[in-house]
Amino acid sequence: MAAPLDPVIAQIIPLLPLRDPTTMTPQSARDSLRALAAARAAVAPPPVDVVQDIKVKGGAGARDARVYRIGTGPAPTVVFFHGGGWVAGDLDTHDRQARWLAIETGAVVISVDYRRPPETRFPGAFEDAFAAASDVFNRVAEFGDDVKRLGVAGDSAGGNLAAATAIACRDAGLRLAAQLLVYPVIDVVGRYVDPQENLRYPSRAENAEGYFLSRAVMAWFAGHYLAELGHAADWRVSPLRAASLSGVAPAVVTTAWFDPLRDEGAAYARALQAAGVSVKHHEGAGLIHGYFGLGDASEVARVEAQRARADFKALLARGI
Repeated sequence: MAAPLDPVIAQIIPLLPLRDPTTMTPQSARDSLRALAAARAAVAPPPVDVVQDIKVKGGAGARDARVYRIGTGPAPTVVFFHGGGWVAGDLDTHDRQARWLAIETGAVVISVDYRRPPETRFPGAFEDAFAAASDVFNRVAEFGDDVKRLGVAGDSAGGNLAAATAIACRDAGLRLAAQLLVYPVIDVVGRYVDPQENLRYPSRAENAEGYFLSRAVMAWFAGHYLAELGHAADWRVSPLRAASLSGVAPAVVTTAWFDPLRDEGAAYARALQAAGVSVKHHEGAGLIHGYFGLGDASEVARVEAQRARADFKALLARGI
């Protein structure tokens, strides 16, 4: 039997944003995530040795990015993509997550600010993600300076971009040591409103509402990201629909039990394994979507996030 919802997180859920798609606008979604990050301003961020704003290549020009570094010696290099349903989220809202990733893996982490919908719909975010990763890896001497220890990571919509980027890297001959997919969006076919597609994943009904991220909000996000219904079947949107996953980077996949995205993330972990890819899957017992950002309040969330980052660190250390 699944673990019950962490009681600390149960108390936090009513305080979280992005829960009402009937009144939400792209700007209000962005403002609410930024306000949530700003509310922590009195709490010192996890300390890293270097934080530096830089530019990286995107799909249609330079993009802002932020480098986080521990120490000065050779290290893995990880390109990180923030969550926020593609629509919201930015370098500041995910600053703490990027810091913890650098601290707990020892990697030089580059967080990328990709173009967001509805101003730029698919494939803009993907094109920025892959272009940025390619640029960083081509400039690896400026970062971790170890071509055998390259990785991608992201949470939610950022996990979607990381998964798609890992496939694109395989196809382009860019070898990655690891990918960290944190409660990723993996199969958008049907855009979370098609009943038959939703039946494929029981968590979409079990966790449709009441646990922060709702199925209706996912439909709202997908509707903003995709200009055409047919785009949902493109592997750059739905990595589970890729013709082949063979040869992509070893993966750490995390899901959360009380998350409508749980079952598609678990399905991706199984699909990777079936393709011969080494996978560690963390099921997130007692947790909700977004728990990587709740470690300051919830011990359950903190420990589970640490376990996933430790597995990612081990993959990066092993290299290719």
